Amino acid sequence: MKTEINFVTTDVESLQDECISTVEALLERKLSRADPLRIFILGLVSIIVQQRELIDFAAKQNLLAYSSGDYLEHLGALFGIERLPATCAITTVEVELSTPREQVTIIKAGTRTTADGQIFFALDEDCIFAAGEIKKEMAATCLIEGEAGNNFAVGEINKIVDPQAFLKSIVNVTKSEGGADIESDDSLRERIQLAPESYSCAGSKGSYIFHAKSTSALISDVAVDSPEPGKVNIYVLLKGGQVPGDEILNAVADKLSADTVRPLTDLVTVLPAQVVNYSVDASFWISREDITNAAQIILEAERAVNEYVEWQQSRLGLDIIPSKLIEKLMAAGVRRVEIRSPSYTVLNAHEVAVPSSVNVTFAGIEEF
Repeated sequence: MKTEINFVTTDVESLQDECISTVEALLERKLSRADPLRIFILGLVSIIVQQRELIDFAAKQNLLAYSSGDYLEHLGALFGIERLPATCAITTVEVELSTPREQVTIIKAGTRTTADGQIFFALDEDCIFAAGEIKKEMAATCLIEGEAGNNFAVGEINKIVDPQAFLKSIVNVTKSEGGADIESDDSLRERIQLAPESYSCAGSKGSYIFHAKSTSALISDVAVDSPEPGKVNIYVLLKGGQVPGDEILNAVADKLSADTVRPLTDLVTVLPAQVVNYSVDASFWISREDITNAAQIILEAERAVNEYVEWQQSRLGLDIIPSKLIEKLMAAGVRRVEIRSPSYTVLNAHEVAVPSSVNVTFAGIEEF
């Protein structure tokens, strides 16, 4: 763990003592607590402390570990890295006419469809039917940025908002995904740290990870594997332990297939993270001396379980470690924990642990 860095001292008491001692030495007399000069000095110290805080902040913004916001973006600019903007969800839809026609039929770009009447998807391009054609697949994009347009199941987006002559239906044939909020500081900081890997001309592991993560702010982790010479498998995990669908996988594949990214001899395959399911089944007890805080401890224990689940599915290749759950529950204030499942399980680099069920119960009060 890196040591905390402070460029200047900002401790109020030490600065007060230093300033008062200096003035007393110069005047060759003691300053009483009610001395107007002492009160004046304390006022100046408060200004000095504020200035030192600003100096410390400004200096830290030059360091990747501390930088944030616009300052972090300027650090990224040194490596040619920009914060990923908010993006709209995308999906593939099947457009169907009511009957085959003897002439070309055009369904206009921007024709909208929806699942719930609140979030709308629009055709990216004109859908042009040749004579006799009745069905075509087209790309459609959500009209609002962010994650709200994600995770509409196949067939769920099926209500036409802009009816047109001879248009029978527009239905999504892939799960909608790819919508993301603007990239967070943590994600941008990680990509800046990986940026030097992108200069590689030989397809390094770090280079593939950098370019894959640059595809979407939704991507939380990437694993790279080469099962045999010339073949590279890229495994992608989304935030919250979600497994990407075809839209995200295709976007990553397009990003990695660029001539400036993929070595000519590499056959790159982009795959979803492999899910390993496990169940959480445990009980915990509270000490009798903490009985007055029992309600709060139970609430903290529930929060600890959620944190454990989120931690477990936050990265690829993270082994299933039940002792981590015990650690978090004990930190929440419980006296004893009994874990029936999961058991310690080693995961491969391309696997992610996702719970199939979670059952953690309060079992009662015990004597200390």
